[in-house]
Amino acid sequence: MAENKTKANGASVRAYLDAIPDAARRQDCEAIIAMMSRVTGAPPVMWGTSIVGFDSYHYQYASGREGDAPLAGFSSRKGDISIYLSCDVPAQEALRERLGRHKMGKACLYLRRLSDVDQDVLEQMVAEAAAATRALYSA
Repeated sequence: MAENKTKANGASVRAYLDAIPDAARRQDCEAIIAMMSRVTGAPPVMWGTSIVGFDSYHYQYASGREGDAPLAGFSSRKGDISIYLSCDVPAQEALRERLGRHKMGKACLYLRRLSDVDQDVLEQMVAEAAAATRALYSA
């Protein structure tokens, strides 16, 4: 079975942030780091070359595929900031209605800028997803 390409590594989170050319985007990413550190109780760690992750969990699917992933994380992409929510929580739909301007994928929330959303709601979403993931994978 293929091994995951995206793994926690020793790359510098500061260097990653410093390489973001847009100062406002860099400031948004620093605010997300502070929030995710507070929520997870873990420091930021680079996963691969472009994901800043916090804490981790080990998963194993019925197919036998297994690996490690960040409990919470984000990446500054070309157009948006991608917020990785590791677990789908039923209450998230109601929170998303209050969040503000965003797009949603399967487990990824896309924000243009942090000022477009209610940051308290975003923090609650990250906290609930992290708690659900911990409960699901800690057994």
